[in-house]
Amino acid sequence: MKNLKYIFILVLFGCSSSKVVYDYDGKTDFSQYKTFDFFEDVGDGMNEIDARRFTSYIENQLDSLGLQKKSAPNFYINVISEKSEIANDNVGIGIGSIGRNVGFGISTGIPIGGKKINEKVTIDFVDAKDNQLFWQGILNIKVREKIKPEDRVLLVQDIVKKILEKYPPKK
Repeated sequence: MKNLKYIFILVLFGCSSSKVVYDYDGKTDFSQYKTFDFFEDVGDGMNEIDARRFTSYIENQLDSLGLQKKSAPNFYINVISEKSEIANDNVGIGIGSIGRNVGFGISTGIPIGGKKINEKVTIDFVDAKDNQLFWQGILNIKVREKIKPEDRVLLVQDIVKKILEKYPPKK
């Protein structure tokens, strides 16, 4: 019974965590990339406020890695956000019995806390010379539809930190 409690907790919280997917060109010499800038249309799929938040936090993260923002950079950065509504298909079917009585029931769930949105954030690093993608990080995360601005700031910081956590990749 004790083990069942731990399995339930693992299933409940283990499935809800977001995971970052990385991809990069294995032939790339990441030490050559010391300067960066953002594409002019950075932030496709997001509002201007979020685009500024993302570029600011990316700049801070890369600055902590010793990279500098320059007007003639080694690579450009793009940030793309894709949002989709999460379907609320909470339907339950149950059969039960007490003594000789058997019961059957169907129920639907009521979403508590408002709608949830699936947000897919992609950060691309593109070589400035040949315009080729050399590194990419993607994070899928579930967020509330109506999120307060101060919570959104913290969320964006967390997203950027998680995505850039594995840059540059360790070979």
